Amino acid sequence: MKRILSVIFAAAFALSASAVQAEDKPPLKIGGILDMSSLYADITGPGSETAAKMAVEDFGGEVLGRKIQVLAADHLNKADLSANIARDMLDNQGVEMIYDVAASATALAAGEIAKARNKIIIFNGPGSIRLSNEACGPYTVHYVFDTFAQANVTGLAAVKSGLDTWFFLTADYAFGQDLEKDTSNVVTKTGGKVLGSVRHPLNTSDFSSFLLQAQASKAKVIGLANAGGDTVNAIKQSAEFGIMKGGQKLSPLLAFVTDIDSIGLETAQGLLLAEAFYWDMNEETRAFSKRFQERVKRPPTSAQAGVYSSVTHYLKAVKAAGTTDAAAVMKVMKETPINDFFAKGGKIREDGRMIHDMYLFEVKKPSESKGRWDDYKLLATVPGNEAFQSLEQSRCPLVKK
Repeated sequence: MKRILSVIFAAAFALSASAVQAEDKPPLKIGGILDMSSLYADITGPGSETAAKMAVEDFGGEVLGRKIQVLAADHLNKADLSANIARDMLDNQGVEMIYDVAASATALAAGEIAKARNKIIIFNGPGSIRLSNEACGPYTVHYVFDTFAQANVTGLAAVKSGLDTWFFLTADYAFGQDLEKDTSNVVTKTGGKVLGSVRHPLNTSDFSSFLLQAQASKAKVIGLANAGGDTVNAIKQSAEFGIMKGGQKLSPLLAFVTDIDSIGLETAQGLLLAEAFYWDMNEETRAFSKRFQERVKRPPTSAQAGVYSSVTHYLKAVKAAGTTDAAAVMKVMKETPINDFFAKGGKIREDGRMIHDMYLFEVKKPSESKGRWDDYKLLATVPGNEAFQSLEQSRCPLVKK
């Protein structure tokens, strides 16, 4: 009897010790560097944090015996602050992976910090092609869209339809400059002409002087190489100037469903835009978007849907690798195709670009919409290998040629 009791006590002690050991394991922390309060807050912001938390919950809340913790910080659209946040997250808070990093200048800054520390950073909200070109790294992933794909999908369709003279309104920072450059290349290669451009400050409230220059150019298309609140304000103010009624087309080179909702279909109808995701594509997108909308009170943007998808992909790779070591996890991430509501057959290339289909949409007329958020009609699906920059064109030093 004593021997039996001793075996029972030993087994109970071992189980208790194992439980204590599991509880003693530090949490696996992932950190979002977001615009929580300014012109990109609707695109990413609190919605991106929510998407990351949903991914963690759906995954089960823990991996390798460690609870998963989601952090988020506001970079206030300042590159130096973004770098400081990344440094603090990785050096002091024990963050293993950084997600989203809305806006390109802030993403480039945070990316350099992550690269120096050999940590994984996944970009969902920023668009600059530099993130998978000159600024690429072995543990960097550009997941949702980039300036090359946006320009390629939207600009090509516009020029082919006869809209062959362009003038650009460009946000004066990395993203806007890259978007103008990439779209200009598409326009000229397709036989169109760029008549000029003007650069505006980030988050400006008055577009009047810039719009008047665009109007005076007589270009068939005014390309908006900006995003978020800047895109919304530029389109609203162009309507006040009667630019579209005067025969010129506006082409928002990066717009989200939240932007179209802010503008309203009466003003936005007929706009052509490229997107990586739309909530009403199929049963899978609608199912996720319904869950997201219950929390955020609106459908997800492509950036926010990409956060959920990429965080899930990362956590699956951690589990499969059996470690949080960046090299081991990234190897699994690049070897494993992405098949979910966001992407089918998605693949992360050696330059960190995640290749997936892109979509060309036209904004519906008010008479075509069944209600709020029913904003797009699909014109074309562009395969990822056609939408994104080819490896042959890549300027990423990791790409072997």
